[in-house]
Amino acid sequence: MWRKLLSVLADPDDGLPLTLVGDDGTDPIVQGELVSSAGARYPIIRGIPRFVDPSNYAGSFGLQWNRFAKVQLDSFTGTSHSRERFDAEVCWAGEVAGRWVVDAGCGSGRFAEVAASYGAEVIAVDLSSAVEAAMDNLGEKSNVHVIQADINRLPLRREMIGYVYSIGVLQHTPNPVASARKLLSQLPPGGRFCFTIYGRQPWTKLYAKYWYRPLTRRVPPERLLQLIEGAMPVLFPVTTVLYSTPYARKVFQFLIPVANYVYMKDIPRGIRYQGAVLDTFDMLSPRYDKPITAQELVTGLSEMQVEVTIVKTIPVIACGVRK
Repeated sequence: MWRKLLSVLADPDDGLPLTLVGDDGTDPIVQGELVSSAGARYPIIRGIPRFVDPSNYAGSFGLQWNRFAKVQLDSFTGTSHSRERFDAEVCWAGEVAGRWVVDAGCGSGRFAEVAASYGAEVIAVDLSSAVEAAMDNLGEKSNVHVIQADINRLPLRREMIGYVYSIGVLQHTPNPVASARKLLSQLPPGGRFCFTIYGRQPWTKLYAKYWYRPLTRRVPPERLLQLIEGAMPVLFPVTTVLYSTPYARKVFQFLIPVANYVYMKDIPRGIRYQGAVLDTFDMLSPRYDKPITAQELVTGLSEMQVEVTIVKTIPVIACGVRK
């Protein structure tokens, strides 16, 4: 934890500043406690401030991002896929230099790496133990600050945060629209946001992953990952053939819950194989997967003082500003 983050942190319950105790004066801070005026104590472990109980519904995400910590990082794959997606979905990406930016649901740091490269002071937040992977990947960057916290209960001073983005995360919360509202409530007037959320169409729930998930969610995540890894030596070459043309890919991806990005020719086969395991597990393991429509998001935010622009409906990409 870099010491400058202290100016931004606040108690998640009352929003008041926190006092650091028990550190050794180094920068970054590796251990210590953050204490609220009400006496609540939040430990700093491995340089990461911890504001949540580590036992929570996001355990499968912690497993996958620690197991596949680098698979989606541009710096590891040698591609620009994460940067291209960030630029396409975050409409204010070029404005963030020197500003505090919240990555709500950072995983192993895929998009935090991109935001940091633009000069942002990135606060990479995740509910799960994925923060361990994010710290390993990005912790040496002095403009990346990793915290373990609930995005519905951010431990941050509202007036300090200028930007927040959440890419591919909110559908995995108990209530995606309520989570979007919570994030927006923690922005000051003029604060800008961007959310990318799975979009729902009339046939969305007919996708094969939704057929299997009632069963796969009953399997312990570690065991489910083992099963997927055991099957992938067969599934990967088979789906490579079945997904070989765009039309066939759409049909078979609808019917087969296996991720295989055959069109990403610039990614080495070994990394693409790991990505197939990762994203297949990601499809079958989450406790929550709740796609929404753009209209549901707009309606849900209508009573808040925000301007919302729907950039795309599938997935739902929404950008805007807090009035």
